Amino acid sequence: MPRTTERLLLLDTASLYFRAFHGMPDTITGPDGRPVNAVRGLLDFIAKFVTEYEPTHIACCWDNDWRPAWRVELLPSYKAHRVDNTVTTSVVGAGGKGAESGQAEEAPDDLSHQVPIILDTLLALGIHVVGKDGYEADDVIGTLATNASMPVDVVTGDRDLFQLVDDERAVRLLYVARGISKHERVDNAWVQAKYGINGSQYVDFATLRGDPSDGLPGVAGVGEKTAASLINSYGSLTDILTVASRADSPVSAGVRNKLAAAVDYLAVAPEVVAVARELDLGVCAADLWLPKEPADPRRWAELVEAHGLGSSAERIVTALAR
Repeated sequence: MPRTTERLLLLDTASLYFRAFHGMPDTITGPDGRPVNAVRGLLDFIAKFVTEYEPTHIACCWDNDWRPAWRVELLPSYKAHRVDNTVTTSVVGAGGKGAESGQAEEAPDDLSHQVPIILDTLLALGIHVVGKDGYEADDVIGTLATNASMPVDVVTGDRDLFQLVDDERAVRLLYVARGISKHERVDNAWVQAKYGINGSQYVDFATLRGDPSDGLPGVAGVGEKTAASLINSYGSLTDILTVASRADSPVSAGVRNKLAAAVDYLAVAPEVVAVARELDLGVCAADLWLPKEPADPRRWAELVEAHGLGSSAERIVTALAR
């Protein structure tokens, strides 16, 4: 049945293939005996979301630089605990291999060898792979979601992307933190129910609260409830700091002291947390058509045979043809 309403599906690719790798047994191997659980799992995930949400457009967004130097310069602790010195493949624009990066997110060897295979399979299928040197997949997602002229679903397990939720523009997250089959549809009401703030306030909220998984210390002693209360009472982080600096400030002395102690961090963290929204990606949402069949059938067949992709290959081809 043809799709009549345009909809863009953006995939936080690394978030999904890490989830596939850790969630599926390493006994899923190719003919050479090496694991292909991340490859097959990612293909299964894409097939599921394409079948359930029927997008007309799709992109696998790529971390050309998962820890950009400009973010580290602003905040040296950013993702510092996750650094490895292995090599990872980057992509250019909407496809094609780009430069090799010398610093990658720590990953087991059984996953690292699967990443080039994942890229090869996506390109053979004709699913656009979009990355930007010096930026993370989150930034690619932010740019495409912000500038799309159609509803957008973002598939991710990264709560930082809650900042993109926009009911007026029909941008929502398909949040997979609890699992693919239990994914949640995150709109502004969901964010409000979870944190007591709007999606548009998430950057300031996350800055105040911090996020150890990303090396964001936050303001010591300020948790989710205090962060939400400050935002709801006084507005943006800039407004909070302005009110807190007044001699007659209604902000408690304890909170004022905590904010003052974190002033250097607060000066840079919002720029680190906020995703880019105006990158030149060499491609726009309207170009990212969902393929109906593999773009390179011969190469696709070679990859399916070489890596034993079996039923996962069948499912993704069936999903694309719907």
